[in-house]
Amino acid sequence: MTGATELQLREELAACYRLIAHFRMSDLIFTHISVRIPGPEHHFLINPYGLMFEEITASSLVKIGLDGRAVEASAHGVNPAGFVIHSAIHGARADAQCVLHTHTRAGCAVAALECGLLPVNQISMEFYGKVAYHDYEGVALDMDEQQRLVRDLGDKPVLMLRNHGLLTVGETVSQAFLRMYYLEKACDIQIAAQACGKLILPPAAVCEHTERQFNDPGRPLEEGELADLDAMQLAWAALLRLLDRVSPGFRE
Repeated sequence: MTGATELQLREELAACYRLIAHFRMSDLIFTHISVRIPGPEHHFLINPYGLMFEEITASSLVKIGLDGRAVEASAHGVNPAGFVIHSAIHGARADAQCVLHTHTRAGCAVAALECGLLPVNQISMEFYGKVAYHDYEGVALDMDEQQRLVRDLGDKPVLMLRNHGLLTVGETVSQAFLRMYYLEKACDIQIAAQACGKLILPPAAVCEHTERQFNDPGRPLEEGELADLDAMQLAWAALLRLLDRVSPGFRE
């Protein structure tokens, strides 16, 4: 995200909101996605509370500080639970430039399972050893929960909020979105598989190898092994083309 202007970040975040709506991962006006604006102030952009995700545009996003106060005049407030969760993570994790939180059916179901996310499918192995868990404490309106959120997340890219939902972080908006897209698919596959019978799980060594293939494609390769370095950039570009066809107003 180095070198991105505020306008670019606004357009990417607005695109992310539209994509979450398009893929049916939104929850009316609730849940939230934020992106930090470069600079020492720790300002970040978040959704205007009250708008559906498919209504959000680059110019309607609200800029706030870690204290929850709007940095610029806005006709909209922000979701207080969104402030509690997102300000905590932005303040603690320099690499968490984008923070994305959802309340999907599959995600909430897996977050309520004692086993959490299992390596049921190739898609879920992207997250092998990469998922943190935070026990439910009620609606995230208590400021003292912030320290426990940060502690439980640690250095992981994914946080399962027990009895609540899913959260991903990313160094870019595209990374946070694609993590959430595939985390949601992994949860959906797991729920379907668990409903059918006894699960077959790959050996730990295979899961670890597959996780590295997903998350470290630039590592030294073994003889005969291939890499797909451009996959996520190509996927994000394709998603933006999709939005230009079905929801082109996000850049306004």
